[in-house]
Amino acid sequence: MGYKDIKFPDGSKFLVTGSAGFIGSNLVEAILELGYKVRGLDNLSTGKKENVEEFLNHPNYEFIEGDIRSLDTCMKASEGIDFVLNQAAWGSVPRSIEMPLLYEEINIKGTLNMMEAARQNDVKKFVYASSSSVYGDEPNLPKKEGTEGNLLSPYALTKKVDEEYGKLYTKLYGLDTYGLRYFNVFGRRQNPNGAYAAVIPKFIKQLLNDEPPTINGDGKQSRDFTYIENVIEANLKACNASHEAAGQAYNIAFGGREFLIDIYTHLLNALGKDIQPIFGPKRKGDIKHSNADISKANKLLGYDPNWSFERGIEAAIEWYKRNLE
Repeated sequence: MGYKDIKFPDGSKFLVTGSAGFIGSNLVEAILELGYKVRGLDNLSTGKKENVEEFLNHPNYEFIEGDIRSLDTCMKASEGIDFVLNQAAWGSVPRSIEMPLLYEEINIKGTLNMMEAARQNDVKKFVYASSSSVYGDEPNLPKKEGTEGNLLSPYALTKKVDEEYGKLYTKLYGLDTYGLRYFNVFGRRQNPNGAYAAVIPKFIKQLLNDEPPTINGDGKQSRDFTYIENVIEANLKACNASHEAAGQAYNIAFGGREFLIDIYTHLLNALGKDIQPIFGPKRKGDIKHSNADISKANKLLGYDPNWSFERGIEAAIEWYKRNLE
């Protein structure tokens, strides 16, 4: 179970883009713990240097401050690399509605630059972050690969385009690409600050500070909240997957379904607080319900997540209690 027993050839070298971000920094930490070499690439636009500070003196870690919008940077970063874990992107559905051109540049052009650099540098596997947002307005649950609806935001569109490029790069050039459709990932090092912060860290921080959080909409929307350890497992198992499984996208979640108002109540109880939330307007581009069928990832990648929402949220709360001022 998990990823601790995954083996790669001795001397394997990984490139993690977006390595100073939430998911990227956790991948860096996990790979170093497994004893392999990691090169991190980040332009620090949304990632934070303090997320990778502790690894900077590690003999197996090297950090490049650079931007995936530069093909030259991508070429240098992927030189001598076996496995690319491409996490560099701008997230947030509402922000993408405000800044579509920037999302096109970073999430599409940047990802394409990385794919092309990986191809030219003979990288073995190219694993990239996609998103559950590609399901758009498809109403049926659980969400299943191959049944997608109309896209609802520029962010969702960028991830869908990345998947199409991934398919083509496997078909035309033989680069093994694996798209991971993340469902509401949460856990240590996720940024609780700012207008576009993810809901769980934001709520935890506000409750620790005795501030009433704002719930967008009625709180009856549901999500497949996925703890970071499951995402690490998916990335590393994709690096070990077969060529037959390449050129496709996979749901990466726990396969559960939590309602936002229930999560709020859970956090209140866990933190010993009694604070009424504020109900705000529904967010543009948001989907009402999201819950994943993970059978394809299980079958083709060997993905078998063992961090439930309950287990993950306890670990996350403990981390934020220790790390938030």
